[in-house]
Amino acid sequence: MAADNLKCKECGAEYELNANFFCEKCFGPLEVRYDFSNLDADEARRRIQAGSRGIWRYSDFLPFDGKASDPLEPGMTPLVKADRLAERLGTTSEIWIKNDAANPTHSFKDRVVAVAIAKAKELGFETVACASTGNLANAVAAHAAAAGLDSYVFVPANLEEQKLLATDIYGTNLVGVNGNYDDVNRLCTQLADEKPWAFVNVNLRPYYAEGSKTLAYETVEQLGWKLPDRVVSPIASGSLFTKINRGFQEWMDIGLVEGEMPVFHGSQAEGCSPVATAFAEGSNICRPQKPDTIAKSLAIGDPADGPYAVAQARRTGGTVDMVNDDEIRAGIRLLAETTGIFTETAGGVTMGVLKKLADRGDLVSGEKVVVYITGEGLKTLDANRDSFVFTTIDPDPASFESKFGQEVAV
Repeated sequence: MAADNLKCKECGAEYELNANFFCEKCFGPLEVRYDFSNLDADEARRRIQAGSRGIWRYSDFLPFDGKASDPLEPGMTPLVKADRLAERLGTTSEIWIKNDAANPTHSFKDRVVAVAIAKAKELGFETVACASTGNLANAVAAHAAAAGLDSYVFVPANLEEQKLLATDIYGTNLVGVNGNYDDVNRLCTQLADEKPWAFVNVNLRPYYAEGSKTLAYETVEQLGWKLPDRVVSPIASGSLFTKINRGFQEWMDIGLVEGEMPVFHGSQAEGCSPVATAFAEGSNICRPQKPDTIAKSLAIGDPADGPYAVAQARRTGGTVDMVNDDEIRAGIRLLAETTGIFTETAGGVTMGVLKKLADRGDLVSGEKVVVYITGEGLKTLDANRDSFVFTTIDPDPASFESKFGQEVAV
């Protein structure tokens, strides 16, 4: 196993690979550290190409003693070149959509949950749990069911109905908490001290976060073992944003891919924008906010990895922008009309920021821009209800012509 230990991101203190997520010395977050000194790049590439069709093909870069397995193995989702979208945006950049809604429960959370649950089994846990804004709830409930583990899923009680229904169906213990995500997360952190459970995004957070690196690995493979020039990603806790960066960096360090680190652009909703606000103010401190946005899956008012996301955007020459609810709705429709991909509100945020970048002239001709779409539109159907158009006619040609006759090409 290349995973070496858990290391504090702040003071550098090291810990064994157990269910632990904060530094006892400075309370900083822990993350998995690897020793790749004996890893041969050519041999690693051969193992990847001969591996499974999902994320376990990257097992050299994931934190397991043995071979991880998962009946619902996620990953290798489509990377689609979106020429019509680029044309609509008025850019001559190559726009690529990484559609992670194509995972088993229709979001990128399948990646992080698959890694966390495999680690929970390796550490001997029999019950898994999570604090969620919706997509994580779906993934934990489904992967726990597939693995034969008991599960508890804690969510804000006002979550979208589609996400609640799509979680309960897997037989989990679904708990609605009167409060926002930050209240739910605080409760789960307290329960993690009392229950012998694996909270995937609390005491297993260092392993859980590693699953997001696989998005970077796949992007490189799907671009012909090349790096993109620029990426646009949503930011909630900031973990996805920073782990995509780390995935690229690991492969650059060991020689699996050559080039420069892409420019990173983060996307937040105006109604919950602690990271974008800190970036705009030139600060490294993400002051907590009370969320008020239709993009509930990004509604984390106190993001654990927010400061690292701000630093990463600055370090790569990128930005963190925010868009309002109307721009989110427009972004959902823009992606659907130009690519046939229907995204949830988080994807609308990402698309809204992509449009801002294009309008500002930040996209350079000929460069490859990868846009990460992290969830399925069927989960947030109500977002675009107000623009829904449904024309009814009588069952005869004249009635049809009266409504559509001017629009049908001959």
